[in-house]
Amino acid sequence: MKTTDKIYVAGHSGMVGRAIVRKLKQSGYNNILTASHSQLNLTRQAQTESFLEQEKPDIIIVAAAKVGGIQANASQPADFLYDNLAIANNLIHAAYNSGIGRLLFLGSSCIYPREAPQPITENSLLTGPLEATNEAYAIAKIAGLKLCEFYRRQHGCLFHSAMPCNLYGPGDTYHSENSHVIPALIQRIHQAEISGDKQVALWGSGTPRREFLHSDDLASAVLHLLDLDNPPDLINIGGGEDLPIRELAELIADIVAFNGEIIHDLDKPDGTPAKLMDSSIMHSLGWKPHINLREGLTAVYQDYLESSAIDT
Repeated sequence: MKTTDKIYVAGHSGMVGRAIVRKLKQSGYNNILTASHSQLNLTRQAQTESFLEQEKPDIIIVAAAKVGGIQANASQPADFLYDNLAIANNLIHAAYNSGIGRLLFLGSSCIYPREAPQPITENSLLTGPLEATNEAYAIAKIAGLKLCEFYRRQHGCLFHSAMPCNLYGPGDTYHSENSHVIPALIQRIHQAEISGDKQVALWGSGTPRREFLHSDDLASAVLHLLDLDNPPDLINIGGGEDLPIRELAELIADIVAFNGEIIHDLDKPDGTPAKLMDSSIMHSLGWKPHINLREGLTAVYQDYLESSAIDT
């Protein structure tokens, strides 16, 4: 990349998009193109094609997506499949039609089979059934990464994909039921602490293991990949360590200073038993994360407190 490149960050207002924009600016990239949802609805093909044809960015980073936790994915599968398919199809096809030479598509570790051997390598893709609770989202992301792969193969454009592990960071969406696990637990445990509750419920058994990456570390990985002349079609991005959800909840409780009991709501689903990714290829290319989980969670909790204060 050159610092003068026009870089379009699709999804700039989300947690991941914000982190990428921050990192680009910190690294001297000031020709950054963004568009709000009111300006551009990426699920609409004509709008997307017109926007890219007019703006003609040099590089596109696809961080736009409809996202949510287990509850949101399970209750709105049609929305998750349609919206994410539309975003991927529209951006990738319009990028090709507009002559844009490079596009990086961001996916998710949920693309891999529910029972994939741990740690999960890139060649585990499409080797088994997906986790049912986020199947719709996963199918849309698989379609997007395959579309990048096939446009690159058929047309020679440098479209490639990266699959991060579970992400967290400042600017996340906080909801006790519909958010991803970290913001949901932060809000639930914080509310229990300030309300003086003696217990807080953890969904499921607490035994599933998850790997987490701070959004700022992902942003550094994105820039690293965009500096490669010949990146892989698909690459995992993670730190190489995981922990049980129960331990995650206990860590958050310690940061929040909640001294009550964590109980299990066994009527709620667990999701995939484990999702530790093999990120050895990415690490061999010279990138590794720098933010450890406790440090990252402490900063995110402070961000939550500040944003909550602003909202009130």
